[in-house]
Amino acid sequence: MPVRPLMGALALLGAIVLAGCDSQADSAGAQQAPPPPQVSVAEVVIKDVRYWDEFTGRIQPVERVELRPRVSGHIESVNYTEGEEVAKGDVLFVIDQRPYQAQLAGAEADLQRTRSRVELTRVEASRAERLSKTHAISREELDQRRAAARQAQSDLLAAEARLETAQLNMDFTEVRAPIAGRTGRALVTAGNLVSESTQLTSIVSQDKVYVNFYSDERTYLTYDAMARSGERSSSRETRTPVQVGLANDDGYPYRGEVDFVDNSLDADTGTILLRAVLDNGDGRFTPGMFARVRVMGGGDSAATLIDDKAVLTDQDRKYVYVVNDENVALRKDIRTGRMADGLRVVESGLEPGNRVVVNGIQRIYFPGMQVAAEVVEMDGKPEAAVLVAQ
Repeated sequence: MPVRPLMGALALLGAIVLAGCDSQADSAGAQQAPPPPQVSVAEVVIKDVRYWDEFTGRIQPVERVELRPRVSGHIESVNYTEGEEVAKGDVLFVIDQRPYQAQLAGAEADLQRTRSRVELTRVEASRAERLSKTHAISREELDQRRAAARQAQSDLLAAEARLETAQLNMDFTEVRAPIAGRTGRALVTAGNLVSESTQLTSIVSQDKVYVNFYSDERTYLTYDAMARSGERSSSRETRTPVQVGLANDDGYPYRGEVDFVDNSLDADTGTILLRAVLDNGDGRFTPGMFARVRVMGGGDSAATLIDDKAVLTDQDRKYVYVVNDENVALRKDIRTGRMADGLRVVESGLEPGNRVVVNGIQRIYFPGMQVAAEVVEMDGKPEAAVLVAQ
């Protein structure tokens, strides 16, 4: 083959190979430049908020009675169903009444006998008074009859007291509910011998309940300082509103008031006991339940609020990512405060109009990264599990 055509063919082949390499390089370069990651941003919220502090507590009854008999004897009957609600004065247990009926009858007879003697001694003393005026009896006999009349009167008072005691013991054989409420299980059954120390059952009131909870010393001092400056009413002087939620509740749907603050802090735990009272007309609360309590920490004040899941931590510093008008994610160090209305209070570091990244933060690898921002509302709800195309 001639040399010139061969060289031309080789040149053409080389050009084709080079063109193919350039095309592959361009394709690889296009794959190495993915689109900006998608994130959700929300504008910071500026509004007046009311601060609430959160505690944990336990539901306790306003009244609780461990029912015990006032007289001893054998249980004759149990007159209630365990766990039912009873009214004040209902007969729950009956103790064998026969011994006490006999004592009552004896006391009544003794009282009648004493009254007869009182009448006799009164007549004798009156007769002696008349006879003494004519000197028909001696002064000594007159004094004796007067003393006998006074003694009989004292015996009458003692007999009346014994009758009253016998009547009380007879009444105590019917063990009645001292308060209205829900009964516990019967700890004794018919036929058992009981005494004044034997617990028969327990009763807890139902109309209202207490929520006992403990505040730490720092919060207590903050409340005290606010009360002294007039920013907040003292819970010792006025009933502070509280919100309560049970273990299965979302939020704090129940309302109550603080009605008691203990007079000293526990030196071992550094806490002080507070007590709130709640209405329980529908029987929703049962003593011993776990309760979440929110106490109003102060009046309304302006605050900057963001979604708490937007806050990141770098060692001891808190920060968020904000997106500017060029859709560039920038880091902003912030100082956070308490929660309010489901959002986190930002005390410093953000300005009105800042757009904070609330979803997709994990797709931002470094400050200054270009992002594709979607504007959403600042609602403070947990991030939904969604798939975003890359």
